[in-house]
Amino acid sequence: MDTAEFEEGAERLRPTMMDVAARAGVSQATVSLVLNGSVGARLTDATKLRVREAANALGYKLVRRAKKKSPASDKLIGFVADEVATDPWTPLIFEGAREKALEYGVTMTMAVLRGEGDLKSQLIDQMSKQPHLGLIYATMLTRQVQPPQIFFETPSVLVNCYDKRRRLPSILPGELLGGRTATEHLIRAGRRRIALINGQHGIDASRDRLRGYRQALSSADIPYDPELVYPGNWEPSAGYEGTMQLMRQDNPPDGIFCANDMMALGCYDALKELGLRIPDDISVVGFDDREVAQFMRPPLTTLVLPHYEMGAVAAELLLDIAGGLSTGHDQIKVECPLVSRNSVAFGANEENAA
Repeated sequence: MDTAEFEEGAERLRPTMMDVAARAGVSQATVSLVLNGSVGARLTDATKLRVREAANALGYKLVRRAKKKSPASDKLIGFVADEVATDPWTPLIFEGAREKALEYGVTMTMAVLRGEGDLKSQLIDQMSKQPHLGLIYATMLTRQVQPPQIFFETPSVLVNCYDKRRRLPSILPGELLGGRTATEHLIRAGRRRIALINGQHGIDASRDRLRGYRQALSSADIPYDPELVYPGNWEPSAGYEGTMQLMRQDNPPDGIFCANDMMALGCYDALKELGLRIPDDISVVGFDDREVAQFMRPPLTTLVLPHYEMGAVAAELLLDIAGGLSTGHDQIKVECPLVSRNSVAFGANEENAA
């Protein structure tokens, strides 16, 4: 075997980031965030440790991209959002992308496109005249979009949204796995009659969190009972009304998975009004990890919506694409880590198993 053949064989055997992800049981995006030491990434210490141990076991070495040396006109990413004022999610995406871009000497501009009309056309026209390295398009709600033509004419990445035909790469939260993780946490705590107060019908997040909930029940051989699923609307009032209706059943739930933390607030109010103690009488899990979750009494066990991480992954992917690298990704799911607090009660046996 000559030197060239040996080097080619060694290259094929070299472990990849995907190998590390498979060994650690996490997404490739999570491996990238851990090994790159992304500031602000909300990952648990256990997840970080698993990734580092997997990388060490495989002998994986992170190849760091050198800072791009280019004219000032190439050091700009355009960040376009559909909303930034009503929820914290889009600003978190922007912050994650901005911090990652700054690591490579790239700055970002932001534009907000609300609805249709002349203003939107003027804004798109203005951005098309500026020399951008690439564009990131982010939405507040996870949904399907039809990106304006400008996104197909320059390197672009979608965040929290996706193009139906997958013509553009997209970064999405792992909602289905998150719904499954929340339900499995209640199952490990010994709960067997688990209710779901879901979000608004027709929303991607509601659909995927329900699918994850059903998968977890099926894996634990717990029959799915549609009477335990209440159609909410993301607001505290739905959490309150749903809990009251669920607890009136002849065989009420012993655990409730609220599809967001705001509905968990209403759920808490209803349970306390009924004289039930959390978590002694009933355990509750939320989703989103809003700031209020840690101040609820008891503090709410919930899952993180990883918008900061999604922004960081989007910026890194965009820099690869703009640099001419073929990423091979049309959609990346970023995991939603569980934040265990005091709203779920474990017995001694269950706690050891968890």
